[in-house]
Amino acid sequence: MAATLTSVLRHRTYRRLFVAQVVALLGTGLLTVALSLLAFDVAPGRAGAVVATALTIKMVAYVLVAPVVTAVTSRWDPRRVLVGADLVRLAVAFSLPWVSEVWHVYALVLVLQMASATFTPTFQAVIPAVLTDERDYTRALSLSRLAYDLEALASPVLAAALLLVVDYHGLFVGTGAGFVLSALLVLTAGLAVPGSPPTESFAVRAAAGVRLFARRRKLRVLLLLDVATACATATVLVNTVVVVRQDLGLGSTALALTLGAFGGGSMVAAFVLPPILDRRDTVHVMLAGGLASALALLVAALVAAGPWVAVLVVWFVLGAATSAVLTPSGTVVNAAVSPDERPAAYAAHFSLSHACYLLAYPVAGWIGATTSVTTSAAVLAGVALSAAIGAGLHTRADLGETGRRTQ
Repeated sequence: MAATLTSVLRHRTYRRLFVAQVVALLGTGLLTVALSLLAFDVAPGRAGAVVATALTIKMVAYVLVAPVVTAVTSRWDPRRVLVGADLVRLAVAFSLPWVSEVWHVYALVLVLQMASATFTPTFQAVIPAVLTDERDYTRALSLSRLAYDLEALASPVLAAALLLVVDYHGLFVGTGAGFVLSALLVLTAGLAVPGSPPTESFAVRAAAGVRLFARRRKLRVLLLLDVATACATATVLVNTVVVVRQDLGLGSTALALTLGAFGGGSMVAAFVLPPILDRRDTVHVMLAGGLASALALLVAALVAAGPWVAVLVVWFVLGAATSAVLTPSGTVVNAAVSPDERPAAYAAHFSLSHACYLLAYPVAGWIGATTSVTTSAAVLAGVALSAAIGAGLHTRADLGETGRRTQ
């Protein structure tokens, strides 16, 4: 199965783009660790608040910037857009050692995430043009999912290894190297996807992707499933530390293993999905993942107080269920739009999906802090279940309309 999954890497252009994505992700991961250490130096009494604010800026940039930047760059060669985003991130990385004020951190994080909000949707939009075979594209999506999950595991380990021989300022060098290598790989990938001259005003182009999601039922299904996965992911990322350290009274190793269970579930699902998607309808697989996310959240509300083994199992299921939605989501976007609409559609999905997280994170945190993790998980489970049911009803209506048209 591994050979089948990686067979898509025989395509030279995609292989170089994929490696560019991986090294850029590692660079970003190192930068995240370095940023946390930098925040402690700049504001030792409120480093947590600085990091939390920086992460909020990141999500706001993702939500607001992607559609606007896509409208600006729609006429440009995608290769130049990707390389330009890497160079901006490189400049930010090399600027961080000279940061001395908290607002410097916030300003650089904003620029950094604006560049990321430019790179990711552009990268997503060119892959269907590079891999025109649907099965190859499905495998590429699984590899991308694995890359994101492995980055979350590998970056802290790599950062820890580097910190044994250099101080945290040395992490900026590793970050910069990742962005330089990413840019070089994009330049040498042989990517030939010309930008298309715009025929509409800037305002129309900026809102084009959101209009696509409003008008097309399959894209609305995808957005509802994004809501379900955001509820599950927010519960894990926000409240795992509360469950493990406070409610169960366990240590840092248990916390790492619990988060690892979630990541492990996601990687296993991304690994086994391609042959399943070859035989099953993509949307039906995603609906099953959305429903499983909601039901696992309900179980999470019951097991949050322990035992720990039950928490590990539920977190693993949550990781697998969310991956079943997130991994093939690009397939849905690609099938629902024309080639000319791809950049706007991928930018809108990037923006709207992160808006779901921007809403789910504070709900998980505030309800968990004022009541309990059990209540928080139950509330988010209700939201996720409603979203999954809504996605199912939309899909059923879409199938009904298709059936009537073919009669």
